[in-house]
Amino acid sequence: MSEIAHPLTSAASNAEGRRLTLDGVLKDLVSDQLVSRADADKLLADRRISRGDQHPLVVIGEQRFKDPRNPRKTLHAEALTEWLAEKVGLPYLHVDPFKIDFAAVTKLMSTAYAQRYRILPVGVSKHEAVIATCEPHVREWEEQLSQILRLDIKRVIANPVDIQSYIVEFFNLAKSIKGASETDRGTYSEIANFEQLVQLGHSGKLDANDQHIIHICDWLFNYAFEQRASDIHLEPRRDAGNVRFRIDGVLHQVYQIPTPVLAAMTSRIKILGRMDVVEKRRPQDGRIKTVTPDGGEVELRLSTMPTAFGEKLVMRIFNPDVLVRDFSELGFSDEDLTKWNGMLAKPHGIILVTGPTGSGKTTTLYSTMKCLARPEVNVCTVEDPIEMVEPNFNQMQVQHNIGVDFASGIRTLMRQDPDIIMVGEIRDLETAEMAIQAALTGHLVLSTLHTNDSPSAITRLLDLGVPSYLINSTVLGVMAQRLVRTLCPKCKEKQALEDSAWQHLVAPWKAALPKVTYAAQGCLDCRMTGYSGRIGIYEMMVLNNALRDLISDTTDLEKLRETAYREGVKPLRISGAMKIASGITTLDEVMKVAPPMHERRQ
Repeated sequence: MSEIAHPLTSAASNAEGRRLTLDGVLKDLVSDQLVSRADADKLLADRRISRGDQHPLVVIGEQRFKDPRNPRKTLHAEALTEWLAEKVGLPYLHVDPFKIDFAAVTKLMSTAYAQRYRILPVGVSKHEAVIATCEPHVREWEEQLSQILRLDIKRVIANPVDIQSYIVEFFNLAKSIKGASETDRGTYSEIANFEQLVQLGHSGKLDANDQHIIHICDWLFNYAFEQRASDIHLEPRRDAGNVRFRIDGVLHQVYQIPTPVLAAMTSRIKILGRMDVVEKRRPQDGRIKTVTPDGGEVELRLSTMPTAFGEKLVMRIFNPDVLVRDFSELGFSDEDLTKWNGMLAKPHGIILVTGPTGSGKTTTLYSTMKCLARPEVNVCTVEDPIEMVEPNFNQMQVQHNIGVDFASGIRTLMRQDPDIIMVGEIRDLETAEMAIQAALTGHLVLSTLHTNDSPSAITRLLDLGVPSYLINSTVLGVMAQRLVRTLCPKCKEKQALEDSAWQHLVAPWKAALPKVTYAAQGCLDCRMTGYSGRIGIYEMMVLNNALRDLISDTTDLEKLRETAYREGVKPLRISGAMKIASGITTLDEVMKVAPPMHERRQ
């Protein structure tokens, strides 16, 4: 086991086996010219701050001293932890729960042992256990643990705040999963093939209301909220189920849970969502409204699907503050917003939003409807399902089992004296005809389609069987959209771009693009991804006379697209390029989500 290469220099900190003191750490920070002597003396003089069992790095981090190495940064606890690791010659580790096998590491020691020495197991292999500590001079546990486990011990330095919080979280979760597994012992132990798994899956002994299951589900929700997840996936497998979060559009593996425990979790969540717990053969939908630890309301839309190894459950998280946002926050440029508001100002007609699932169409429509829902306006929606209950709308949900579909829903709304109607999606001719009928009778209709770009929405309506003259007389415009990840503002860095980087963009837009932009680097704030959050890119096509003249039963999509570009429609990739030029996102992100562009005909 390695010795400390460069122990802290102060006498108060250097004593073997002694915990770090505020006085000792401040002396070393002053010596390294990271904290001024005046600030150190003032902090020590304040007995209210220095008294107590708080770790010195936490106490100093709370002062938010400026980091002289980079005036834009502060000496928060994480930065001080990095400094301490370098000072004592041990590796620094930022604890990322996504990269830790809770079940494996919590077997290395008890909660009490971890709490006593302020240590956290973070990794284990055949020959080595990795233990995070915030007390580099407290080493009596090291030899004990090595003898008990018969493993080499590798010490790493981690943030004391993380160590304290994750000791509780890791061990409590492991305890609940272990308790739940023991409750169900014997139910799955003799499963030898898939057929037996399916049969036994209908009669597991584990109760969905078991306290262990309740605790695991509560942890799952709170952890998802904390990590800014947009979706939670519970995926059963033959040996163990997977828990995955989608964060900023990317799926991350979170944890593996024993199959019977995952089945009980699914049942528990189905109960909360008022779904049929017994029915496991058919897909079901449900919803849960809950409160985050900081008091904010959140809605979760549930969807189950029968798979080979049990029910797969996906929960989409809708935060009202995120779902209804300002247009500038959504990513609308001034030009986009002018065109969008121009369409919304019309008294009647159809406005279409297109894009694949998960491209932000719901957020755009809800934000738009929120702006339109004034006291003197009757806003009605028909959705499948209702994404978020909004008190300012009159919302109706499609229920196919009793014959309520989009078409019949619009028909009902027409008798409800609406001013504005939002239709979740136009999927068939009957729905399209009812939406057109609503527009012809003086209503503003907003709806969605699944097409790659704006011009394709016109040909999609023609393919459904809508006559071209009705499209000409009702459709006001089409907006295609995608979501791209935004660069983390804390770590993005400037980089020069070669002309070849824009080879996928069509002239004349290439010439207007800059030669300098930003690249993703990765830091603790963005989980080392280089990105934090997402923003929309938009292709706004307002139907004018030049475009309407091209709409016929034999419309040429390429000619329609070419004319749209000529009339000022900026393709999705150009919208993305503008975001790149502003340092908001990267070329890779735009190329990943925006469809290819078509060369203009000469």
